[in-house]
Amino acid sequence: MNADKPVRLLVVDDQPIIIEHLELMLEDSGVVCEYVTDPLHAVDVALRFRPTVILQDLVMPTLDGIELMGRYRETLELESVPIIVLSADDDAFQKEQCFLQGANDYLVKLPHRVELLARIRYHSKAYLANMERDEAFHCLQVSQERLGAANVLLQKLNGLDGLTGIANRRKFDEQLAVEWQRAKRNKYSLALLMCDIDHFKQYNDTYGHQGGDQCLKRVAAVLTEQLNRPGDLVARYGGEEFAVILPDTTIEGAVHIANRCLQHLEALRIENKGVSPTGYLTISVGAAVACPGKKTAIGALIEAADRALYAAKHRGRNTVCAAHCPPSGENDEVPTP
Repeated sequence: MNADKPVRLLVVDDQPIIIEHLELMLEDSGVVCEYVTDPLHAVDVALRFRPTVILQDLVMPTLDGIELMGRYRETLELESVPIIVLSADDDAFQKEQCFLQGANDYLVKLPHRVELLARIRYHSKAYLANMERDEAFHCLQVSQERLGAANVLLQKLNGLDGLTGIANRRKFDEQLAVEWQRAKRNKYSLALLMCDIDHFKQYNDTYGHQGGDQCLKRVAAVLTEQLNRPGDLVARYGGEEFAVILPDTTIEGAVHIANRCLQHLEALRIENKGVSPTGYLTISVGAAVACPGKKTAIGALIEAADRALYAAKHRGRNTVCAAHCPPSGENDEVPTP
């Protein structure tokens, strides 16, 4: 399984001093590294090294980083390998160009070691999981006799959304039930965010279904980046709607995280033509919190978050509204911008 496979990191940067810093940061991390200083050789080295994630500079003298990403994506063996751009420039337009070319993440030089390792391991794990899923599907097609063994593998992977790589609706339902019982035992609050992409149908109509798929991936990445604890979970709830489970979180904490999600997505300035007032891709978020007990049902938490999301849409989108989950039979929704 991918937990037993090492992270294989290909680093492409023409500056020796950056290479030296990265070598020190990744020392004793368990990450297997290969370094390339001439981007013209990056594709050949990648084909030999078979990385599970690529960390590359954007501005290099012999080959532009954007063009290099295009070469990866045109190579069958590398087309799905996650790419993390490591740039000295924090320009939002440049970030958008990178994501349009197929980048999976963007870091400004040089990030903290903890953050760098977390991003590298996250993308590597998702890549290996997708590779295992594809292998499992291939086994099913090749031989019905191996169906039982392949199903064992699929059981470990069926909690992932095939497009975005985050948890799917089934995994969300299971995890929410687990966290609800844990919160009830430990007597702490459980928060839920319901997030919906604003004007997603118009985005699909303007940029096509492939553009819509990329949009969903970017929003999933933005939401995931805001989660810092092992128990936090972001899932694709359905269509263009996402859900975020936040154990042991107050309504103030949930609203804070929701606002961070809005701000980080806005900073990317992903164009959505004809949408007022920003002209860029945005999301609306409904936040709710419950203290699980005998008089509070798990469905009430979902309903409260849905009501808050509806309130956010009604208030003009690109905003956060919050609601406390009342005991069954009560309704104390308190939308908060």
